[in-house]
Amino acid sequence: MENLFKRLLDKLEHHEPVVLCSIIASSGSTPRGKGAKMLVYQDGTTYGTIGGGAVEYESTLLAKESFKERRAFQHSYNLTSNETADIGMVCGGAVVVYFQYIKPEDEKVVAMIRYITMLFKENLDSWLITKVNNEQQAEMGLYERHKGLVFGDVNKQLLKPLLKSKGMLYKDVDTYYVEPLTESGMVYVFGGGHVSQELVPLLTNVGFKVNVYEDREQFASEALFPSAYSRIVGDYLSIDKQIKLTSSDYVVIMTRGHQSDYDVLAQVMHHECSYVGVIGSQSKKAHTFEKLMAIGIPESKLERIHTPIGLPIKGETPAEIAVSITGEMILHRSTQQGIVK
Repeated sequence: MENLFKRLLDKLEHHEPVVLCSIIASSGSTPRGKGAKMLVYQDGTTYGTIGGGAVEYESTLLAKESFKERRAFQHSYNLTSNETADIGMVCGGAVVVYFQYIKPEDEKVVAMIRYITMLFKENLDSWLITKVNNEQQAEMGLYERHKGLVFGDVNKQLLKPLLKSKGMLYKDVDTYYVEPLTESGMVYVFGGGHVSQELVPLLTNVGFKVNVYEDREQFASEALFPSAYSRIVGDYLSIDKQIKLTSSDYVVIMTRGHQSDYDVLAQVMHHECSYVGVIGSQSKKAHTFEKLMAIGIPESKLERIHTPIGLPIKGETPAEIAVSITGEMILHRSTQQGIVK
């Protein structure tokens, strides 16, 4: 999503209009759900995806109408498996795509998009508010948890209940689509070894802000982790001197040895982090849990530790293990958002 808004801003700053296609409603089985976005440029090329296949192809064609008429509109696609399927797809659901014509002369929208590109670097919760209409050009707003409405004009009291959703249409006098844009919460990967070197770019690519913590400077370098949010060199015995863990944060422990893994975990267990994962075997798990209970960590707290870390895909190489960990963390994030029940 960050790259999509960067591309959008780049086009607008080069005085080129863009059509932003967003799925604002979906039901049944669909290639992509609410919130998926795609940019369509004047020459017909695209960036991003709203599911591929016929929906994306038809939307690219329909975006030409938005350029031609210089207006916003929505269009529904039926993907059911019966004779009413209108574009030859049989996924079994339906989607509504909203087409927003965004012109470079719209200073308010351009300023908001510029602000959004900077927001992705911050550790905070924000929501994008899109006014859905079939006549006017793009009208969007931005809500931050601690600042409130930064851009746009909407009834705040009616808006707040929607901030817990993945994406929801909200009708007052006008209709709005409210969706999460950025989320608070950092990932702290303890250890900069082979698995971490595979894991960090994967996590970054799916939207996590990843910090690498190592006690060896050469394993916390920018050369090894160019995509990391930060690289921290510190003692594993006193991590609280370097970082402040919150209930939104994710912790992944994979240092160079069992003892330093335990040292980090023993400190982490005094914080209520959203996710805690530790690399290792079942025998290491049993030994580690025994030691933690011996220092007073209750068994109920140990249940939230993901170890052996990762989904059980039988991965063996560092790259495969990184994929399994990334998958588990995506699942956890989705569950926390209420997407997966």
